[in-house]
Amino acid sequence: MLNRLPDHDTLYSHLLRRDPEMDGVIYVGVKTTGIFCRPVCPARTPLSKNITFYGSPDEAKAAGFRACKRCRPLDDPNAPGVLIDKLLRLVEEDPSRRWSEDDLKDMGIEPATARRHFQRRFDMSFSQYARARRLGHAFNTIRKGDAVIEAQLDAGFESGSGFREAFSRTFGEAPNKSREAKTFAMDWIDTPLGPMLAIADETHLHMLEFVERKKLEDHVNRYRKQFNATVLPGDTKALKLIRKELADYFAGKALDFKSKIAGAGTDFQNQVWDELRRIPPGITRSYQEMSQRIGRPTAMRAVANANRLNRCAIILPCHRVIGADGTLTGYAGGLWRKQWLLDHERRHTGQTLL
Repeated sequence: MLNRLPDHDTLYSHLLRRDPEMDGVIYVGVKTTGIFCRPVCPARTPLSKNITFYGSPDEAKAAGFRACKRCRPLDDPNAPGVLIDKLLRLVEEDPSRRWSEDDLKDMGIEPATARRHFQRRFDMSFSQYARARRLGHAFNTIRKGDAVIEAQLDAGFESGSGFREAFSRTFGEAPNKSREAKTFAMDWIDTPLGPMLAIADETHLHMLEFVERKKLEDHVNRYRKQFNATVLPGDTKALKLIRKELADYFAGKALDFKSKIAGAGTDFQNQVWDELRRIPPGITRSYQEMSQRIGRPTAMRAVANANRLNRCAIILPCHRVIGADGTLTGYAGGLWRKQWLLDHERRHTGQTLL
């Protein structure tokens, strides 16, 4: 198979770009480490002289290379997680592009498969996701002060009326009145405890919830209406930070979070949530202790209710609050997750359950 691939220099140029269209087509053997990777591996790109390209994982393994643990080249490129990651990268590289089914077929992706995977993860098809990103890109263009016509063309709309109709349907007002409108970016973050939905603006996290949480959609809609904002697929500095912090947390590298959380509760709720962040990893407190620490010793029920309305799981660690008798109490993500999080933190802090 290798003799049907392009020459080494051409393949290396694809590797330098981390070209997602080569994912599943070539595999990169790194002589200095003895591992082989996908061409989109996030690891630092080796020198050209230290690389051998292969046309399949079997060829790389037969040459003595072992699979990279970061990019997992043995995974099926059309498996849900791999396929979605590939398409998300393509969309982010060119958010104004209008994708067709032929484009997907040219990459060896069955459109129906992409539609099904995106529907399961984002509750929208791939074409709807890409369209939402185009509109989000247009919104940011307008907010920077660029002309509406420029935003329209950047978003891939040939018709001005079509652009305005789509824009108004999504953001609730015409493009030329939207500079002061609010928009939040959302992302799906895979974790060892299941996927989480993150919503943020550029600097602050607004929501981080397990997608299995009951009535999550209603929870998101209430928050969106509270801020009169639109939530669209996208990326921000705040989302990049929470992805990294969650990865470090689950790896046991760092159990504390520096992500800023947008204040959206009552004064009492914000007081409870601030106190939650003061509970050290591996330590638990009762509702009564929480009430005493905020100077409201009889407000145990109100503290419990504020815990229940917490919008940012794990980083506002309501899982560290337990019953006075030491039993686990309700947790929106499920008691099994609460137990896992406590065990994880105790394991990495040396704390033991008394």
